[in-house]
Amino acid sequence: MAELSTDSTRVFRMPIDDATAPDLLNSSQIPCPMISIIKGPQTGNTFRIDAPETTIGRDPANAIFLNDMTVSRSHAKIVRTPLGTTIEDLGSLNGTWVDGAIVNSAPLHDGSSVQIGTFTLIYHESKPERIETGE
Repeated sequence: MAELSTDSTRVFRMPIDDATAPDLLNSSQIPCPMISIIKGPQTGNTFRIDAPETTIGRDPANAIFLNDMTVSRSHAKIVRTPLGTTIEDLGSLNGTWVDGAIVNSAPLHDGSSVQIGTFTLIYHESKPERIETGE
């Protein structure tokens, strides 16, 4: 039997294929990027991401207020630029997870799963309307 090296770094990933976490906005047209809570105390809440920076935390002054002790007062922020959208952890106690991996900063894509404390959120990008052709 091969021995594992204690010097190596291991990446732990949470499973994201949880059938109990439905994508509530998957079939909807959305005008701007949004993030929706699919697990946690405020399940079903949806927030627009229409500012260049959107703060997330337990302090009610945040644009996305997550009212739970597992969330830091100033937990994370979502930053939108012409190059894309990223989420940055702000030194939170429990960390910020994107698609199952703990991150300091990570890009967000349509369908990205974000774990903050006991909350699971799904990021949704605005989708252009499909133009049907008669061909």
